[in-house]
Amino acid sequence: MKTLHCRWRNPRFPRPKKSDLTSFCRSAARLSGLPVDFDWGLDLHFVGDAEMIRSNAELVGHSGTTDVITFSYFDDPESLFPGEVAVELIVNPDAAFREGARRGHGYSFELALYVVHGLLHASGEDDLDPVRRRRMRRREREVMAALRTEFDLVRIFSPAE
Repeated sequence: MKTLHCRWRNPRFPRPKKSDLTSFCRSAARLSGLPVDFDWGLDLHFVGDAEMIRSNAELVGHSGTTDVITFSYFDDPESLFPGEVAVELIVNPDAAFREGARRGHGYSFELALYVVHGLLHASGEDDLDPVRRRRMRRREREVMAALRTEFDLVRIFSPAE
């Protein structure tokens, strides 16, 4: 991943510093198994519950809110031009705030996990059946453990003040 396009449309939480977010996403993409030798772009859209409900209905056909929606265009990598967007993630900080508190590890970890989860989906991981779900959860733990040694997640994804 060479290029990051970020749209922060959730006024409830502070927007991450672009250089920190870019470094985090590059490492997360590499650790998730996405190509590192190809110039591709990542589009990140951080939205609130209301926009996520609309996106989930219109783009995926599901009702209600969710944590992250992934679109990957790596199915045919030869059709991608250098620098072209290959992965789009729609990420919900509102869900991260609720779930991070419920799970006891906080907003910053949970929001980072949503980015990792989306990138793992883009790399071909799936969680639709129990066997693949266990593999996905193991990969999430591995990637998050590596990222936590490299990054201060609270500094990147500051919780609401």
